[in-house]
Amino acid sequence: MRDMGLEVSRPIVPTSIEVDEALVEDSDAYPVRVVLQHTDSEPEDEEHNEIVHAKYVLGADGAHSWVRKHMKIAMEGEQTDYVWGVVDLVPETDLPDVRNKCAIHSNNGSCMIIPREDDKIRLYIQLDGKDGKDVIDASGRVDKSRGAGPEMMLNVARKTLYPFSIETPQSYDWWTIYIIGQRVAERYSVHDRVFIAGDACHTHSPKAGQGMNASMQDSYNLAWKLALVLKGTVDRTLLQTYELERRQYAQDLINFDKKFAKLFSGKPHSELNSDGVSHAEFLQAFQTFGGFTSGLGIRYDESLIINSKHQHLAQNVHIGQRLPPHPLLRAADCRPIDLHDLLVSDNRFKLLVFTGNTHEPSQFTKIHKFAQELMARGSFFAGFSSPEALRAVFDIVSISSEKKETIMYNALPRILWSHWSKVLVDDIDMKGLTNCGKVYESLGIDTAGVVIAVRPDGYVAAIAPLDASGVSHLTAYFANFMKAC
Repeated sequence: MRDMGLEVSRPIVPTSIEVDEALVEDSDAYPVRVVLQHTDSEPEDEEHNEIVHAKYVLGADGAHSWVRKHMKIAMEGEQTDYVWGVVDLVPETDLPDVRNKCAIHSNNGSCMIIPREDDKIRLYIQLDGKDGKDVIDASGRVDKSRGAGPEMMLNVARKTLYPFSIETPQSYDWWTIYIIGQRVAERYSVHDRVFIAGDACHTHSPKAGQGMNASMQDSYNLAWKLALVLKGTVDRTLLQTYELERRQYAQDLINFDKKFAKLFSGKPHSELNSDGVSHAEFLQAFQTFGGFTSGLGIRYDESLIINSKHQHLAQNVHIGQRLPPHPLLRAADCRPIDLHDLLVSDNRFKLLVFTGNTHEPSQFTKIHKFAQELMARGSFFAGFSSPEALRAVFDIVSISSEKKETIMYNALPRILWSHWSKVLVDDIDMKGLTNCGKVYESLGIDTAGVVIAVRPDGYVAAIAPLDASGVSHLTAYFANFMKAC
């Protein structure tokens, strides 16, 4: 239909999805067939249906995923007895910590406070005993019509916050009530052609802040792999690592969430409740799981794209985990720059060449020999048709331990830096005002140097020595799933 000369989309819903198994391994085929129905037409009116033939389909359609159900992917796990409410509001309270992220654990219940934008806060409120049971219907689902609402939740929060108080606001920004379910999909794909991501493949409590984090990382993990497959840069087998990596993470998340939910929903330790959760336990859980809740502690296991050989060459760099941030200096202009600023999301692998002290003649000779080996016949990198083709897939950065006063960035082999800004030095800045320097020490890299291969999503993929054996190791690693072109 048209309105004022503009094309207006008619609302549509999917009605069926199927995969032609005979075509799944054909890279040029469109084996997924999806039927879409216009909601303003009758169900039997097939004339107004749209049929889409797709190479790949991603179902990022939430906990009640249509894609998951129609592809007959089961959810494994359990529903807990924990009932929680969530409400967003602008608070009027005498609680001094209301603008801090904090957890409050009392005999009257538990709640968590998350500061938000526009002076709002989000309250997670444990609905225990009668408050929780009253909102559950006979089928075990939340029924918001059974006296549930933000006023009821705020009254429960007042008991938890006592002796501090919180006033009833003029309005509530948003609220909901949920039962904590801890489930993971039995698989994340069908023939690596139809995928699910986010809440469609894992459900858990939101208190650890992992709902959005996990969903975005699912999607990103799949997106960079799918993009390289569609470009023809990598083999389709790379897509198998999506489920391998993200389902294991979801299992770890559920295990963590069970401990976290039990801590929150349990009563505090006291004379009357000797089996309760102590303050020390509560605090230790937050500290122990800090890396997990931030996402920086995630570590992927050995796989097609994670090779743990040569871990000893960079003792504080964990293969399968993200590199920690660290400030460095750009060799060309001595400008401070963080290591993470170089790991941009451009769908390229990064080769971080820690050259050692290139001011020493022996190390300077070694780095030039390594560059020759890197582009010698038989090396994976020599198989690219041109330096431009190589740089379309790899961003190569050199990090020297030479001092800023002596280094000449353009004296390093040209193949080891893709741009003048991609030669860095491990030294303090001119005024000594930043924390630049000591990255070799921080990452556990010795003066012999090393190459760290980083995936497009920022995870360390492999480590190699700075010599011919290192080139052979990198060649074997990338040739396992990638095509030089």
